Amino acid sequence: MDAKEARVLYLHHSTGECVWKGGVPEALAAYNKTKGTSYSIEAQDFPKKKPYGWANYPYDYWNIWVKHAGNEPHMEEPTLEILTRNWDVIVFKHCFPVSSVQPDTGKPDIESPRKSLENYKLQYNALKEKMRTFPNARFIVWTGALLSAADTDKETAERARGFYDWVRDAWDEKGDNVFVWDFATLEGDGGLFLRKEYEEEPGDSHPGPEFCRKTAAFFVRRLVDVIEGRGDSGSITGG
Repeated sequence: MDAKEARVLYLHHSTGECVWKGGVPEALAAYNKTKGTSYSIEAQDFPKKKPYGWANYPYDYWNIWVKHAGNEPHMEEPTLEILTRNWDVIVFKHCFPVSSVQPDTGKPDIESPRKSLENYKLQYNALKEKMRTFPNARFIVWTGALLSAADTDKETAERARGFYDWVRDAWDEKGDNVFVWDFATLEGDGGLFLRKEYEEEPGDSHPGPEFCRKTAAFFVRRLVDVIEGRGDSGSITGG
């Protein structure tokens, strides 16, 4: 990757859009102006509502990028073989229903869309293996968006926190082309729920504009660290 140029694709749904509108492109443009770099970023809904469906959970990335890998789109959604032709950095995330983590059954199934830690881990491990087959690209995955306390319960939130801790502390490994942005820690200040003062509206699991303005700057800082080779040493929150 050219140290001065990079093309970034930002895959998102609603929570990602909130952060994007908080000033992601503006913050990156300001960085370019200050540092003389030419980093560009483009946002894209992924997957689209039709024909795939509005679901961007571990199962869905695994389904599109691993199970249906190849040079042809799956249900009109681009595979990594397609995306990595045009993009140097691919950023992807899950919206807050990913935090509705159900109890494990003791029978993990990589092909199951059931939101459970045992399934998430299988899908994430397969995704990491797949992403590593594209060494000329870099990938940034957000730890999942938290739910407000009104939208979940303590046991479910603890299971979600267990997943995000695992992603940050075990799944993410140094020395490869896969990086993490710890969005969950920012949303909860280390707690289990989206902090009330960060909610877009009371009881809403979407983050509000003030939080997103601050967080957009953190994201861009994390993004730049990854582009410029500091992904393993820079702040995982960008803060």
